Amino acid sequence: MTQKISSKRPTRVGLISLGCAKNLVDAEIMLGSLLKGGVEITNDAAQADAVIVNTCSFIDSAQEESVDTILESVELRDANRRGQAVIVSGCLSQRFREELPKLMPEVDAFMGIDQVAQVGDIVGKAIENRGQKIQSGKRKAESGKIKQRLNELEKNRDLSEHEKSEAIRGTEKFGKTKTVVSTKSPIANRQSAILEVSQRPNFIPDFQTPRFRLTPKHFAYLKIAEGCNHPCSFCIIPRMRGSHRSRTQSDIVKEAKALIADGVKEINLISQDSTYYGLDLRPNHSRAISSPEKFSAATKSLAADSTTICTLLRELDSLKGDFWIRLLYTHPAHWTDELIQTIAECKKVARYIDIPLQHIHENMLERMRRETSQSYIVDLLKKIRAGIPGIALRTTFIVGFPGETEVSFNALLDFIRETKFERLGVFAYSKEDGTRAGAMAGQLSDKVKQKRRELAMHAQHQVAAAVSESFVGREIKVLIEGEANAKQLQGANVSSWEHGLIRETDSVQIGNRKSEIGNFLVGRGEADAPDIDGRVYVRGKLPIGEFAKVKIIGHTDYDLIAEPV
Repeated sequence: MTQKISSKRPTRVGLISLGCAKNLVDAEIMLGSLLKGGVEITNDAAQADAVIVNTCSFIDSAQEESVDTILESVELRDANRRGQAVIVSGCLSQRFREELPKLMPEVDAFMGIDQVAQVGDIVGKAIENRGQKIQSGKRKAESGKIKQRLNELEKNRDLSEHEKSEAIRGTEKFGKTKTVVSTKSPIANRQSAILEVSQRPNFIPDFQTPRFRLTPKHFAYLKIAEGCNHPCSFCIIPRMRGSHRSRTQSDIVKEAKALIADGVKEINLISQDSTYYGLDLRPNHSRAISSPEKFSAATKSLAADSTTICTLLRELDSLKGDFWIRLLYTHPAHWTDELIQTIAECKKVARYIDIPLQHIHENMLERMRRETSQSYIVDLLKKIRAGIPGIALRTTFIVGFPGETEVSFNALLDFIRETKFERLGVFAYSKEDGTRAGAMAGQLSDKVKQKRRELAMHAQHQVAAAVSESFVGREIKVLIEGEANAKQLQGANVSSWEHGLIRETDSVQIGNRKSEIGNFLVGRGEADAPDIDGRVYVRGKLPIGEFAKVKIIGHTDYDLIAEPV
């Protein structure tokens, strides 16, 4: 039970969560555990007895945002001269478990991935151990020094066994480490920070794990696995999140049933590699199954009653209720003919696939250690589109990777134009020290990387406009998420809408002028995942949080415009 601040009221905790949907689920678990322990959750940091910053450290920009957010929380605490505990969780504390307490002595506790369900005890200890307050503004000037030091630490770090190995083991067991940093803080009378971070995490939530959802009532993320076994040269996720570990199918189904009963209309299945789901549950799982050849052989040798992503999708599809199942973050090396057939036959599985390809040129795929080839990818996409009519393919690419030549980049541009992905994102390569890619020769300038990103997005812009145009006149099912506000409509380039959509009945203030646009709701179709894809703007009134049938009457470059049927 979490310790109380006084006999008059319970502990109040605020939480700031950064990063991806997988990190968001960790935040939901922390909040659920705190509420179960009698803690109050507050959105007012000034009223909180403790503030948790759930950090991201996937790429350099995310790491910088995490450091800035931590220091801003410390400054707010110190400005109010309160005995508020600041606690850092998530990937940054997991990545720099030994170094962060020395770099940020004003933080009261650091916790890792394994400790999210025990957050109540850590909060209680942090509040109890809160020592002398730091003077306001002292650390702001040191933000850059902290970021620089973290980068230096990664440059000097040896590659992990995971990154060195050509055959990563999926059954490694890592012991939990609980340590209090012994190095004395330079601040007088300060107790050392609490450090609760496993050397390498092995936690995976189950149905019994408390959880407080932060998403709107109509959709939720359902984590089916944690960790990753892939050796991608640019990625540090295996180091931060550990080896791949799947939840049991029965446990996932229990959570799905509870979400459906709670009114959820869209269940987004998430993990680092959703297509790998279940293979680590087999009794003899002892080595990496990463390449398409190894993966195919492993799936063919499974017993008839084995758990796979296919068995999971089919059981979820059989559940009663009106809802979508969206499969996110699939690895191209782990697709099978059975999975294609399963998605085609499951009526409740959205015709949408998130399949990050990262590149198409052979040399780049090899340097990235993606375990696929150009011919394999081209054939796979053809099979998916042929086997699942109406499928929307979403992918991401990395441009400006070390050694990317004009020839390899132009091959990627041609591939984008020819393949015509329904949804696509492009990232400029972020150099992560401590990875194989970070030490590669042929690092490109930020200017070159950003220029290539712009060119790739321009190529996709032309594709996206044609894809949107193809929807005009069709009737589709959408999930209504809320009323469109002026900012959303402005971002959708409302003033450029055609097909007679601008009407004189209503208006919204955009800048210094009024735009005649009418009343619109915001929805999403099967081709649009939460937060990252396009929107469907529906003119009229419909129940929020429910499905509706609409007719597409126009489009912008990326968004659709519709009216109720």
